[in-house]
Amino acid sequence: MILSKQNGFFCALFTVLGMVGCKDQPTSNTSKIAAEDRPNIVLLLTDDQSYKALRALGNNEIRTPAMDNLADNGVTFTNTYNMGGWNGAICVASRAMIISGRSIWRAQQISNNYAKNQQTEKTWPKLMESAGYDTYMTGKWHVQVPPDSIFNNVKSVLRGMPWDTPEGYHRPRNVNDTLWQPWKKEFGGFWKGGKHWSELVRDDALAFIDSASQKQNPFFMYIAFNAPHDPRQSPKEYVEQYPLDSMEVPKSFLPQYPFAEEMGAGKDLRDEKLAPFPRTKYAVKVNRQEYYAITTHLDDQIKKIMDALQRKGLNKNTYVFFTSDHGLAIGEHGLMGKQNMFDHSIRVPFILVGPDLPKGKKVAADIYLQDAMATALDIAGIEKPSYLEFNSVMDLAKGKRIKSHYKAIYGCYEKESQRMIRKNGFKLIIYPRAQKVLLYNLEKDPLELNNIASESEQSERLKALFKDLLNLQQDMGDSLDLTSMYEKLFETNTI
Repeated sequence: MILSKQNGFFCALFTVLGMVGCKDQPTSNTSKIAAEDRPNIVLLLTDDQSYKALRALGNNEIRTPAMDNLADNGVTFTNTYNMGGWNGAICVASRAMIISGRSIWRAQQISNNYAKNQQTEKTWPKLMESAGYDTYMTGKWHVQVPPDSIFNNVKSVLRGMPWDTPEGYHRPRNVNDTLWQPWKKEFGGFWKGGKHWSELVRDDALAFIDSASQKQNPFFMYIAFNAPHDPRQSPKEYVEQYPLDSMEVPKSFLPQYPFAEEMGAGKDLRDEKLAPFPRTKYAVKVNRQEYYAITTHLDDQIKKIMDALQRKGLNKNTYVFFTSDHGLAIGEHGLMGKQNMFDHSIRVPFILVGPDLPKGKKVAADIYLQDAMATALDIAGIEKPSYLEFNSVMDLAKGKRIKSHYKAIYGCYEKESQRMIRKNGFKLIIYPRAQKVLLYNLEKDPLELNNIASESEQSERLKALFKDLLNLQQDMGDSLDLTSMYEKLFETNTI
């Protein structure tokens, strides 16, 4: 095994970022497994897909047979989280973490280095390539580094979101507001170019699978769909699968979220403009109808990809990851977007299917979706680099471990807008600008409807969670100073 030393520049950088010392640390260690003996890795990554947008995870309203089939044939992690984002485009931070293996604030700094062509050798695809993998990418790309600088093969490189569609905002205002229809190609969006972007990505993936089946080298596929991100467009037959009169309004529906402005998710935020203010039940039902329709359309494209792997006999030596970079509110808590710390927006599906993994298993231990990188390296027999902050979930998948690798789950939005900690079945959310704290018992109140922060019997728990969050901030390199808020709340008892 050849060990390559970090140069002085990178050592200095990692020291500044608070990472593990880098003396004689390998950039990429690989085991002595021959390249042709390594399994294939496929990442199916969607955008804006909440854990609730999956029938296998309890939503009987939505139709997702291909995704459900993955759950039936693999291991589903039912408590999978994204840390949040440093701006409104949550997927930027999510995907920077996915390919860098760093937690959010360090990923932000590393992401800035990509623009200077630094750190690219430490990305997920480059580590796979170092072990003999043929690496491939198609679809949504919302990361600073050019994809063709870190992948061997790049097909379609799609925008962070489809081209904007002005007609799709502040709608529907009433039952007569029918100008916008998801299947109208003249509005562009997912239809720009003539073929729906989900179908474009599908066709790209099928072509690569066909060529890869004729080669000996293992492959790593990064298949990134824009769906079900807005504009929520799909063919008419998919929308018709969800009659509007059968759509349910979420139990957490509110006409307006009381802290939207203070938390950075107010009326000026693009995502929040997708429905009228105040929210109406009718508008929420229409948006959810279209969200489910584009998700089912996406599901059909995933089915074709999975069928191709099986048809080519590749499924016998292929591990498939299915996840999304964050969720979405679509009317829950009076919100439409993902710029919040509620489970519908930070919790996502995460399914792992592989030849030696249990079928139909569910794991409740908390994980981050960015654990996918460390898990893939583990599967491939690539030694985990010292700078990688996330963990392989293979031990959890195989039942060799029960407890989470993390003592708590951390969440944030923007530098000063929101902070969150989830620990031992409770969630603490903080809005620093409003000097507001929220506390939820997730076991008794999974929909996060009842803020119990002001209950006297929760005072010690609240204080302990806040203290844990302060410590977690230090671990994460989070520069927001919440100590004065902590002292004010617990010295004056003004919760």
